Amino acid sequence: MSYETAHLSELESIPVGDRGLVWRPIRSRFDIRAFGVNAYTAEPGNEVVEEHTEETYGHEEMYVVVSGRATFTLNGEEVDAPAGTIVHLPDPSVRRTAVARDPGTTVLAVGGKRGEAFEPSAWELFFRAGKLPPEEAVRLLEESAAYDKETASFQYNLACYRALAGDRDGALEAFRRAFELSPDRVRGWAPGDSDLDSIRAEVDAVLA
Repeated sequence: MSYETAHLSELESIPVGDRGLVWRPIRSRFDIRAFGVNAYTAEPGNEVVEEHTEETYGHEEMYVVVSGRATFTLNGEEVDAPAGTIVHLPDPSVRRTAVARDPGTTVLAVGGKRGEAFEPSAWELFFRAGKLPPEEAVRLLEESAAYDKETASFQYNLACYRALAGDRDGALEAFRRAFELSPDRVRGWAPGDSDLDSIRAEVDAVLA
């Protein structure tokens, strides 16, 4: 196919967490492999860009407010962003967030790491998995082929879903692998994470 089109309203609408944020998948919809691109929608007072930095991935990002109005906070500085505003963040260390101000505020996010071939981030899977029963979430992660499974975040999320699905041995295997890949990050995630309650004693032993 030489080209393909879609309207934002035709994309899937996948709620993320419990804060009124809706993810609209674009990259996976078109199987885009050169860069990351997705859209997010929120109602007034809710985050339309979750607070984060891109230091883990080293991504340069650009946000475009395609409808409504948002207030961005960039390293503590507020930026008013009505529809049509472009926010470019070449520095991955900038802490960023945006809150919707008008109904139906939608922000397009584009990103990638300078000088390197783009690889899809597995958080796309995690957003989908969060809305599935644990057994189906495990299957989704295990059968995925387009994402790097040898990352702490992938193995940690796999451990959580396996634990919720009752697969103790599989959950421990994935948790230990996540810890091997990034002990500091896992030490920040695991304490108090109720998804791991069924293997809490073993988790605490690994963290000790």
